[in-house]
Amino acid sequence: MGRRSSDSAPSAHGRFWLGAACALAGATLWGFSGACIQFLVESYAVSSAFISFTRAATAAVLFLALVLATRREALLSLLGSRAARRTLVLFGVGLYLSQITYAISIEMTNAGTATVLQATCTVFVMLFTCLRARRLPRPADFAGLVAALAAAALIATQGDWGVIVLPAAGLAWGIANALSETLYIMAPQRLYGRWDRVTIIGVGMVVSGVAAAIVWLAAAAAAAVPAAGAAAPIDASPVAAAQAAAASSFSAPGAAPLVPALDAVGWLALIGGVGVLGTFAAFGLFLYGVSLVGSVKGSLLGVAEPVGAMVIAAVWLGTPFSAADWGGLVLMAAMIALVSLSGSREKR
Repeated sequence: MGRRSSDSAPSAHGRFWLGAACALAGATLWGFSGACIQFLVESYAVSSAFISFTRAATAAVLFLALVLATRREALLSLLGSRAARRTLVLFGVGLYLSQITYAISIEMTNAGTATVLQATCTVFVMLFTCLRARRLPRPADFAGLVAALAAAALIATQGDWGVIVLPAAGLAWGIANALSETLYIMAPQRLYGRWDRVTIIGVGMVVSGVAAAIVWLAAAAAAAVPAAGAAAPIDASPVAAAQAAAASSFSAPGAAPLVPALDAVGWLALIGGVGVLGTFAAFGLFLYGVSLVGSVKGSLLGVAEPVGAMVIAAVWLGTPFSAADWGGLVLMAAMIALVSLSGSREKR
């Protein structure tokens, strides 16, 4: 029937360690994609909408090819369930929203503030999980949550809390980003025990790619509406005003073209670094890891992303490694140890 997941491990203990390793590897690759995005923005002024579309589309094509080649029966079984289809749509939309809301959150505030707000995803995941199970957080998980939030804040702000900028719009987009991450982490959990994990992740990524294409093309069309916007009558319709606002949110300053001018290095960073490694491999590994360790521990391990970005940026882009970075690294190591200890005891 293709319903039971074929992903098995020697023991529950071994499954936890495999899941933890995959989640950490995925978070590290997210950090690598962050360094690639920084390179693309600084060197080529690529818009966040085009980056979001390219990364989602690349991952969607690769996942679709993988699933069709190796898991066609599982795909048909999964798509044959109406309840599963609804969940997959939520999952895919959450995947896309997590990317675009993070980019907008940065535009509304700054990278440090957006990263701190993004890290609150772990709070929401733990809160919803505990409410559903009607229990308090486990001590090790709660301690890991505190360490993860402290590490993310320390790395993002470099110990200077004056960089935290929280206008109402920035706070709203940051919370939206955290909630969208919570959605894509928790939505597919009930599917993992019945269907193949890779197939679930692949279908979700295809939905994400379709959503990204729709938003990118809609924003481009809105931006291409005659500059008549300037010459439009004062009583322009609310729809036109909304289109103009959307275009300004998703287009880079200076009315960037639909497809930016990139050389070979730029395309390699965009397709290879952001699309293949930073999205296809990163989300695949992270979500596979979450399916093995659970929502709470997976979301905590996902906060390791700033550490990956910090280390890679220091090695590749020459970004200085500060005392605050070292402090964040120590706190993140403590979080990983706490989560690993808690998970190892649970599985035993």
